[in-house]
Amino acid sequence: MARPVNGSGGIALLIILAIFSACAKGTQPAGENPGPRQKLENEIRKELDNYETDADFTLMVESANGKRFSHSTGSSGESVLYRSASTSKLVTAVVILTLVEDSLLSLEDHPGDYIPSWPDTGNLAAITLRHLLSFTSGLTEKPFCLNLPSADFEECVARIAGVNPNARPPGEEFYYSPSHLQVAGLMAVKASGLASWQELFTRFKSKTGLFPNGNYDLPSLQNPRLAGGMHWNAAEYLAFLRALYEQRILGAGLIAQMTEDQLRDAAIGYSPSLAAIGEDWHYGFGLWIECHDNPFNCNRTTRVSSPGAYGAYPFIDYENKYFGILAREGAYGTFDKGYRLFESIAPKLEEWALMSDD
Repeated sequence: MARPVNGSGGIALLIILAIFSACAKGTQPAGENPGPRQKLENEIRKELDNYETDADFTLMVESANGKRFSHSTGSSGESVLYRSASTSKLVTAVVILTLVEDSLLSLEDHPGDYIPSWPDTGNLAAITLRHLLSFTSGLTEKPFCLNLPSADFEECVARIAGVNPNARPPGEEFYYSPSHLQVAGLMAVKASGLASWQELFTRFKSKTGLFPNGNYDLPSLQNPRLAGGMHWNAAEYLAFLRALYEQRILGAGLIAQMTEDQLRDAAIGYSPSLAAIGEDWHYGFGLWIECHDNPFNCNRTTRVSSPGAYGAYPFIDYENKYFGILAREGAYGTFDKGYRLFESIAPKLEEWALMSDD
């Protein structure tokens, strides 16, 4: 007669028998049978790891229903600080628009309303904040002082007027240039009553809790280039996008204007999206209105973005209800490489974003 199984040895034997029994029935131990979302995330990670790219990167995305996905390669990570290049354009525009939200600025205000040295006649006098934020102000040229750490921020803005004596009438042409935001930024500083852009950004950070590690420090704290002079990390940029998506920084009315085509009938003077990736995107306030029709022929906004020249790509996808950032710092001028990496995985990310939790 068989002896009863007891003691520690007997318990171990029972566990082994249970495992063999489970395997015989074709089942797997708990945790080894991922659900649909986990399977999709595994596929995304595999594709990202196998993608041939010129720089390590971190991809962080979050859906409207609270799901989050993060994946890094090489030495990249959520807390690694990266140079912003043009990803700062969206941040700068939002900081300025918070003053519009608080009625300290108006989109129809002129630079001369705040900057005493600004011309009071001609096309330069007719520029409005709306033109500056949509890059249709007619300011196509930039002074060299934008790149000088020792330059004075306000004096450099005055030189912008000097190097654009023949500016086209505002609203006639879209031209992607750092000069627009530099002028708009000084208008915001003056309207706020603060002494510098650093003080204005510090107040924004204190009020919102955003960008605790981020700063405008290129070429210097004294002379920040607002269109491309930040450092940030992926985690805090994602938090910024979340606050924007949830309308916690700006109200619905301003966000609607910011994310709609502001170019209207303006001619395209210079567009890096058209030059680098062949996409005739239009522009809102500090961000691209993405549209795959060429020429642009989209009557509603589905995705907006603010990619940078080092290949970083922050975006909000309103159609698929998610947002995120591809954080990376490749060589200057590799905007297209970051965008193409994101596009390679976008269909799976869209599926992931709309998927119910499992």
